[in-house]
Amino acid sequence: MTTSKRADSPDRPDRLVLIGDTAIRLLVERGMRGLTHRAVDESAGIPPGSTSYYARTRAALLELALARMTFLEAGAFAPVLNAEQLAAALPGDVRGIADLVAQIVGDAIADGRDQKIARYELALEATRRPELRSVYDSAGAAFRGAAVAMMAALGSRAPERHGRTLVAWCEGVMFDAIVGAGWASPPSVEDVRTDVTEMLRGMLSTPDPSDGCADPAPQRDEPDSPVHS
Repeated sequence: MTTSKRADSPDRPDRLVLIGDTAIRLLVERGMRGLTHRAVDESAGIPPGSTSYYARTRAALLELALARMTFLEAGAFAPVLNAEQLAAALPGDVRGIADLVAQIVGDAIADGRDQKIARYELALEATRRPELRSVYDSAGAAFRGAAVAMMAALGSRAPERHGRTLVAWCEGVMFDAIVGAGWASPPSVEDVRTDVTEMLRGMLSTPDPSDGCADPAPQRDEPDSPVHS
């Protein structure tokens, strides 16, 4: 079990936030090998040993960076990630959901490049570190839950599957625009809005049973049938 303090808690010292931000910057500039306790101390301009005080092991430093990155990625969307607020905060129509998704993806491409590159570094490292894998998956669960809630709000016949598809689509667009072959000509917010609108309408349309991929209709309570004597 690693020992680290959380970088996404508002009541933590400013130095903890500074360490998290510095770790993210080092991941972007130098990659995983360039992220060390000493490098964070030097780059942040803090006394030697400061980073070790907040994250005693390398695994703890990676977790701290991931916690800070997750908090930054959430941005304006953070308030609705709370399960108790989610249903009330989400739009109930395709246009509203498309606007929200376009804003999230567009902001990530325009202003969240560093957070995404750092997350890609951490995602790869998580394939080799089971303890980081657990933290990474837990951080992503809130976003995946939000996607499922979006599809449920739109009346999806398969909100879990459609939510997973929505997340995969968003991740693919962001990856291509930030570090993939599409980096030189990223989509505009309007492009994203148009594309996600088309995708949502496709998922919400009534499937053709002849395609062999029809989802069962949502279960509803049926009124009791009249009894004939």
